[in-house]
Amino acid sequence: MKGAIFFSGKYGSTEQYANWIGKATGLPVFDIKDAHAADLSEYDFLVLGSSIVYFKLTIRKWASANLSKLNGRSKILFSVSGAGPSDKLERWVAASFPSQLLTQMEHVALRGKLDHSKLSWWLRKILWMGSLFNPDPQARKEERGGFDYMDKSSIEPILKIIEQFQYSGHNT
Repeated sequence: MKGAIFFSGKYGSTEQYANWIGKATGLPVFDIKDAHAADLSEYDFLVLGSSIVYFKLTIRKWASANLSKLNGRSKILFSVSGAGPSDKLERWVAASFPSQLLTQMEHVALRGKLDHSKLSWWLRKILWMGSLFNPDPQARKEERGGFDYMDKSSIEPILKIIEQFQYSGHNT
């Protein structure tokens, strides 16, 4: 089966994960902002990567615009955020995609990186204000100072799913 990786990122973590997955699998990697991105219909399965910004997937509008091409193909979604796997994260993902699309894919949550030096002054202030209301002291500290949870080994579950797609001819 022929597959590809399409990603949408904001600060570099999602792109890094997409490139790690691409290197490990030999799959081509496409930034959805690239006007020359490949045609989805050329691929049997897709790996979709997305940052989560303001509690929403950054790939959501692209996915809605390409819904007809996404339907009927096996899909993996990896989300990248400061939040680890949780019910809260699953609610953010569910709010970003049509339910018919979510039922056709597997979701893997990956932890990213927040480097305050790459953020606008305004966004740093919003994070700081938001941290005042966060009951989790560790999360509050990370919102104010940043974090780096990038871990190449965390892509292993995605690599296993891709391997299943490639060898089983899986199609959802």
